[in-house]
Amino acid sequence: MHKPTLPPDFCRASDKTPVPAPTLPRTACLPLNRCNLPAVILGSLTFQRYPTPLKLDGVEEMHRDLFHRLDDAPESRRRAEIFRDYVTVHFRLEHLDEAGLSRQRQGRAKANYIRAIRGWSFDSDSREGAVMKAWTESRFGLLPRYHGGPIRNLADPGDFASNAAYQRYREMRARGIYGANALESQLDLVYAYCQYEFARQHARRTHLTLYRGVNRLEEYERLDDWRAKARKVLLLNNLNSFTGNPERAEEFGDIILTLQVPVAKIFFHSRLLPGILQGEAEFLVVGGVYEVESARA
Repeated sequence: MHKPTLPPDFCRASDKTPVPAPTLPRTACLPLNRCNLPAVILGSLTFQRYPTPLKLDGVEEMHRDLFHRLDDAPESRRRAEIFRDYVTVHFRLEHLDEAGLSRQRQGRAKANYIRAIRGWSFDSDSREGAVMKAWTESRFGLLPRYHGGPIRNLADPGDFASNAAYQRYREMRARGIYGANALESQLDLVYAYCQYEFARQHARRTHLTLYRGVNRLEEYERLDDWRAKARKVLLLNNLNSFTGNPERAEEFGDIILTLQVPVAKIFFHSRLLPGILQGEAEFLVVGGVYEVESARA
């Protein structure tokens, strides 16, 4: 009997593992990540429709004391203070010499989670943006699709070397992470704390309606014949900025994308730790395949 095979340009899990219909291109994901679900699942259209909680390997176990303290704090403002204090002390952010860093390396050690998130907000194609995308790549197994230019067709090692945008991303990622005092581990905690707060304040909520203003929909990767449908299936960058305010989205483009984002894919939002992001109702969202609606502003 003929055994059906998947198209060569799609990810797939082990042949023995039943998975939903593959919707994530193979060139957009890694076979391994540091999450409880593989990229082919968490990056799929099925996950957007039927999400489940995502857990980063070992984060909650390693920082169990933090979450015990958060459990004892009834107010969200107090929990935010506890989180900030814990990260500052645990990573010695105010005493870099205790983290084993010399004076020559202390400049990069100041690249903490706050600066990384703010840098992303100012310019997602900056060095800080590369760090954030690299963290998403490592933890969730989703490769970046854009960094100062499209990143495409990375099917084999030769393609990596020929893609200028990818080389630029790799160089900025290396400079951003080097000597940065466990910056990726700091970002692990930010994500875990964000998910903790959603579970505590909105236990039954699975999705948020978010918006993004764009000028040219043709610049996005489409996985269906979008011209024939009101809803479109897009492959988004591995990390993206959205807003919860449609009027705010209109400031960035005359086409408004509306999508239902799984809470499990929200890395950070402006109300989580007040004062870090200047924009109101801004959300940082893990990418993958999404079904979106588009309309003229």
